[in-house]
Amino acid sequence: MTEVLAAPALSEAVERARAHIAEIGRLLYERRLTDTAGGNISVRVGDVVCLTPRYSGSKRRWRLQPEDVLVVDLGGNKLIGEGELSRESKVHLRLYRDFPEGQAVIHAHPQHVLVFAVARQPIPPVLESTLKFGVIPVIPFAPAHSAALADHVAAALRGQEARILKQAAAVIAPWHGIFCIGKDLDAVFDAVERIDTNARLILQARALIGAELLAREQAALVDAVNTAR
Repeated sequence: MTEVLAAPALSEAVERARAHIAEIGRLLYERRLTDTAGGNISVRVGDVVCLTPRYSGSKRRWRLQPEDVLVVDLGGNKLIGEGELSRESKVHLRLYRDFPEGQAVIHAHPQHVLVFAVARQPIPPVLESTLKFGVIPVIPFAPAHSAALADHVAAALRGQEARILKQAAAVIAPWHGIFCIGKDLDAVFDAVERIDTNARLILQARALIGAELLAREQAALVDAVNTAR
C-alpha cells in the first residue's frame, strides 16, 4: 500500500525518485530497452507521481537530469517542473489509481519485445528467471495516449496484483511496446530487461529448433519447475 509521508520526508523521497528515474532512463536507452521514439517512466511517492516529461527520447535522448522529471498529482495536475506531461501519463496515473500495490511504471520499446508487439503475439516464459511473470499478454489495440489504451492495460493487469506486489507484471500493447508496473523502480527495470531477454531467446530458439519444438521445451520447463517445488 502507499506509504503516507510527512512533508520533509515526502520532499526527500520525491527528490530521490526524480534522480532514480533519470538514472533508469539512461540505462533503458543504453541497453536498447527503449528508443528515441518514446517510452516513459514514473514512480509514485505518497499521493504524487514523479514522471518523465514528453520528448524525453526524441529531444533529450534520455539524458535527463533529476530536475527534468515532473511531479504531478494523481489527477495529472503538474506540481513541479517544466515541460509537458508525457502522452502516456494517462496509463501511468490509471495504474496507480487501480493498483495501489504498484509504486513504479515503465512504458518502453525494447527491441525484441517490439517484434512480438508487431506480430501481436504473447511472450511465454522460456527461462526459469521469467516464469514468475507468466505469459505476457497482448491487449486489444487502442491508439497511443488514449483513454482506451489505459482501460485495456488496466484490464489485462487485473488479477496480477500478487505479481505486482512481489515484483512486477507486464502487458504488450500491439504495434506499440510494453507496459510494466511493479513494487519499485528497480524491480520494474529488472522485469523489463528479463522479459526482453526472454523475447530475444524465443526468436533465436525458434530459428534454431523451430516453434513446435520450442513450445515442447517451454512446457517441459514449466513441468520441471512445478515438480521440483
